[in-house]
Amino acid sequence: MGKSMVQAQPFLKWAGGKRQLIPEISKYIPSSYHTYFEPFIGAGAVLFHLQPEKAIINDVNQELVNTYKVIRDHVEELLTDLRTHNNSSDYFYELRNLDRDADNYQQLSAIQKASRLIYLNKTCFNGLYRVNQKGQFNVPFGKYKNPNFINEDVIRSVHHFLNQADVEIFNHDFQEVVNKAKQGDFVYFDPPYDPVSTTSSFTNYALQGFGKEEQLRLRDLFIDLDKRGCYVLLSNSATDFIKDIYSEYRTEIVGATRNINSVGSKRGKIQEVLIMNY
Repeated sequence: MGKSMVQAQPFLKWAGGKRQLIPEISKYIPSSYHTYFEPFIGAGAVLFHLQPEKAIINDVNQELVNTYKVIRDHVEELLTDLRTHNNSSDYFYELRNLDRDADNYQQLSAIQKASRLIYLNKTCFNGLYRVNQKGQFNVPFGKYKNPNFINEDVIRSVHHFLNQADVEIFNHDFQEVVNKAKQGDFVYFDPPYDPVSTTSSFTNYALQGFGKEEQLRLRDLFIDLDKRGCYVLLSNSATDFIKDIYSEYRTEIVGATRNINSVGSKRGKIQEVLIMNY
């Protein structure tokens, strides 16, 4: 990688993004592995930090997956489209409201959809990605002076990484995407977290809720991958429920600062847990 290249890093702010936990997660990465799997890719902080030679990444959020593919395959067209946006309230709501009409929205190209997602993410309040029950983006305008929604260096660095490494990108259920994981592969799970309290639930970044049944389905998959001889690492909130269902595995408590919260007073440290089978 040339000195002028920025290291690939997240191009979005994402609920539960792992950037702050990287120093902790780094301590627990297997020293060597074959294919890297990340079924809940989100903003990709861990992927970009590790830069594996071979990776399979996935997310249930179709818009997010489209954006990764566009950055990989159509970076010049994406940057050109990003340059057409402007940071005004009227323009923001006009673009935000495009998904209120499904037919109109479907007429957007994959490049326009990716460009819209990045622009909204960088200019909306708190950089949240949140949709309502109908799947419509519903975060208000952020009123930032100079949001960097073009972010060319970072987008190019992600494009470069996705092309130099062997990275497959999917929009499947988390279970389906690790079907081919085998002995010596490394699977990192970063699911929507088990809520610390009933009001703190932040699972609406994708329409599919992620409740206790899903957490248990994920735990069963963790056990299955362990039996297959994979290295498996999972991050979650350190709730009694999570600690209990993974009680037979190695558990490390880590503190993390959560910056994404619509209520300022709720920001701050929450206990997180890293669970691994090695």
